[in-house]
Amino acid sequence: MRPYPHLYTASASGAQTGMVTVRSAGAPISLETAPPPEFDGPGGVWSPETLLCASIADCFVLTFRSVARAARFEWLALECHTEGTLERAAGTTQFTRCRTVARLTIPQGADPAAARALLERAERACLIANSLRAERVLEVDVVTRERVAGPPAPALPSENVILD
Repeated sequence: MRPYPHLYTASASGAQTGMVTVRSAGAPISLETAPPPEFDGPGGVWSPETLLCASIADCFVLTFRSVARAARFEWLALECHTEGTLERAAGTTQFTRCRTVARLTIPQGADPAAARALLERAERACLIANSLRAERVLEVDVVTRERVAGPPAPALPSENVILD
């Protein structure tokens, strides 16, 4: 890893109406965005709000990769879903809660308790989520599966972890 500080840049351009185009140098494509339906947008396209939730989910998966690699923990797949709650709070519109649901598939013989601990560590280390004021909630589902392809294992009960 390169020493801090790191600098990231993105740009956006748009007209009085229609889509906004967001870009980042070196990224292979640009994205078209619009307000979500809640702000009278068309829906069905990326919005700043959905991009923020996607950033949290993406950062969680990438952070878990790093945490699991450092712990030499073997895993098969991680699905992550993030839901952000936008409200008026303290006189401003802001995300007040970010709920992340993580479903980790581990091979048979792997320790589910260790998997949960690593998922919690990844949530605490996620730099995007750490940059937000919102309450953070992590729901963990660890599923054991054989390495060979086959039907997915039944879901195990979720565990809620509230992090400040």
